[in-house]
Amino acid sequence: MFKRFQFALLAAAFGLVFVSCQSGNQDVKDAARDNIEAQTVQPANPTTTLDQNPQVAAPSGPTTTLEFAETTFDFGSIPEGEIVTHTYRFTNTGSEPLIVSDAKGSCGCTVPKKPTAPVAPGETGEIVVEFNSKAKVGKRNQKVTLTANTNPPQTFLYLTGEVQGSGAATTPSIQVQ
Repeated sequence: MFKRFQFALLAAAFGLVFVSCQSGNQDVKDAARDNIEAQTVQPANPTTTLDQNPQVAAPSGPTTTLEFAETTFDFGSIPEGEIVTHTYRFTNTGSEPLIVSDAKGSCGCTVPKKPTAPVAPGETGEIVVEFNSKAKVGKRNQKVTLTANTNPPQTFLYLTGEVQGSGAATTPSIQVQ
């Protein structure tokens, strides 16, 4: 009986948090839209920090569309231990501000950085992805999942290539733009 009560209490608390988080979402989007209409938005800053929220729902409200110059980058063959950085450029091709609410790599070795500010219609932005090949020998197909106010809400980016094993790996960095 006590366990049922605990479960019911936990479920009620979760429901309250979920509803309270959802209620302010439209205000944030309206403020972002007003801000974009008042000024020109610059392209995304590739040095922005990651959103660490592990449970991100698709944004509600108006949707837009985006178009990437490329969604797959082949980094070729690299020695184990190298770090590959690639910038994926996109354009908001819709009529609403684009809000990228989350960007997640398929594992801890693949780290994306998303724009923190909305991207105005017609403007461009960037997703910078870093892949650390340490202990990742073999063919690689690293996936990044973006969640945004688009339909469908998720877009996927890929880094492919092969990591060659070596006994004495160094950690040079490859910067590909």
